[in-house]
Amino acid sequence: MALPEQTLEYRYDTQMLIEGEDLDEDEIFDYITEHFDGDSLLAVGDEDLIKIHFHTNEPWKVLEYCRSLGEIYDIVVEDMDRQTRGLHG
Repeated sequence: MALPEQTLEYRYDTQMLIEGEDLDEDEIFDYITEHFDGDSLLAVGDEDLIKIHFHTNEPWKVLEYCRSLGEIYDIVVEDMDRQTRGLHG
């Protein structure tokens, strides 16, 4: 018996670090929540370094916004749909 296909509302697990000055995790959290469609948002850190984790269908928009705040690195965008189907990459 085959398992039913699982449909993900948000396909991409998007993670990165933002390094900058005077970063505000609450402002970043609020901006992402108000401007981007997604879920499972985490924005934690301090005024110099913020870790972002967000599930979305448009990771490039989140990357672009975060880049406007400072240098972004340790960027990971994982296709959770491929993961649920047992595929890699």
